[in-house]
Amino acid sequence: MSSKYSKTNFRVVLIEPEIPNNTGNIGRTCVGSLCELHVVEPLGFEISDKQLRRAGLDYWPHLEFFRHKSWEDWWRHVDTPDRVFFFSTKVKKTFYEHQFQEGDWLVFGKETKGLEREVIEKFSNQCLTIPMQGSVRSLNLATAVAIVAFEGIRQLSQPF
Repeated sequence: MSSKYSKTNFRVVLIEPEIPNNTGNIGRTCVGSLCELHVVEPLGFEISDKQLRRAGLDYWPHLEFFRHKSWEDWWRHVDTPDRVFFFSTKVKKTFYEHQFQEGDWLVFGKETKGLEREVIEKFSNQCLTIPMQGSVRSLNLATAVAIVAFEGIRQLSQPF
């Protein structure tokens, strides 16, 4: 896989996304943050869906986009498995406790269920959460991706 970006900050991975507006907004965030977007099927919508294009506006042609038929198909592209980080509300370690590196994989589960329990158990040392201070279980997926991507960029520009 080669990138159309001269530099790729991160690789955002959506496992079985369900809502086209979220994926469109995440695509727009990826363009603005120099992140690749990888989606793993099955999807809850068609990629040609009008809502997906509308949410991504005219940025979609600038997106470095990869579509994978399955988890296994996507995983074959992972060159450094120890630099894959999974985001879940079901873990304790916050993403503030982690030092991101350029090229890291940032993996998010589907909107209604998040990541499968088996994934969280298998990669427990690589699971992170966005801490919630208010009385909500989680943030909107597009919001969560943006928060993590831009915290990562902040870290890259101001290393510990």
